[in-house]
Amino acid sequence: MNPSIPTPTTERFPVQIIGAGPGDPDLITVRGQNLLAQADTVFYTGSLVPTQMLQHCRPTADCIDTRSHTLETWLPMLRERVERGQRVVRLQDGDPCLYGALHELTAFLLKHEMAFEIVPGVSAFQLAAARLQVELTVPKLVQSIILTRVQGRTDVPGDEDLASLAAHRASLCLYLSARHAPDAQDKLLAHYPPDTPVALCYRLGWPDEQIHLRRLDGMAATTRETGFDRTVLYVISPALEARAEARSQLYSPSHSHLFRPSSPKS
Repeated sequence: MNPSIPTPTTERFPVQIIGAGPGDPDLITVRGQNLLAQADTVFYTGSLVPTQMLQHCRPTADCIDTRSHTLETWLPMLRERVERGQRVVRLQDGDPCLYGALHELTAFLLKHEMAFEIVPGVSAFQLAAARLQVELTVPKLVQSIILTRVQGRTDVPGDEDLASLAAHRASLCLYLSARHAPDAQDKLLAHYPPDTPVALCYRLGWPDEQIHLRRLDGMAATTRETGFDRTVLYVISPALEARAEARSQLYSPSHSHLFRPSSPKS
């Protein structure tokens, strides 16, 4: 562990950036829930974090929805509360390190010398795999997971264009891309077979959650038919249809390791 990074405690970190998970209030971590229950002020994005998540807060906590704010309006509010000695939580959907505008938040906190802790959360791709009851890394079929998005108003580096990432034919989880589904489908079909299964996952963890399992060549049509244009995750992977028996080496009787040495030869 880097000795310059102190051990997390609420006292040493007046700002807690907590991953709320994809939506279900039960999917926040125990640490995240405990810290949320101690907060004096909670900043959250109401369009991405359901209000049910705030049931973990104290009745006296000031819960501020930032969906209509800019950084220039709510970050000074955060700073003012920290300077008053309050415990402040930034409650983010999913895991803060994935498409969570975390970088600009931490840059502000570092600039103003406000200590903070980041508490990880369950990401939508993890809940999607759980709902679909699949492993996204099946031995001899697929061993990599790519988390990405298509080019939109946020630039994607050229080397990370979907067409080049699709060439790996890994388990690919596509965020923030519903409005570009036709273009995404064309780029994916350049490398994946048309019958590759794709799961369209809408508002995972929310009461109105929906999951549609289709072929890749029907991804754009399914998006159009459902009318979903936001809060959608696509999971494209041969693992979604894995039926043949596939075993890892970890529990194979023919594979020895530190905790299970090979048997002496007879």
